[in-house]
Amino acid sequence: MKKQLVYLIKITSTSLITCALGLEIWYIYLQLTHSSLPSNLYYVLWLASIALISHLFEGVIAAFKADSCDKNPITYGIYTFFVGFVGLWELFNPSSESSSYK
Repeated sequence: MKKQLVYLIKITSTSLITCALGLEIWYIYLQLTHSSLPSNLYYVLWLASIALISHLFEGVIAAFKADSCDKNPITYGIYTFFVGFVGLWELFNPSSESSSYK
């Protein structure tokens, strides 16, 4: 992949996953205070939940694989959780020029 595209995907993915985490935390807070989420955000919450679950699976896969690639499993798992598929791609293709995580 091109380096500029990878960088754009990393920035976008990190921003969207952070927003998804914020939305989930807000939803939990609203549930604890017996409030409700605005009705137009339920579809966004549903989509955010799917994204968080898929990124969690990617992070767990990266954490298990990182040890065999001489990388710290915890930090690489967290890195892959936020950047998504690009983190796995960099882990499985160490010769790529876009691998910025060491």
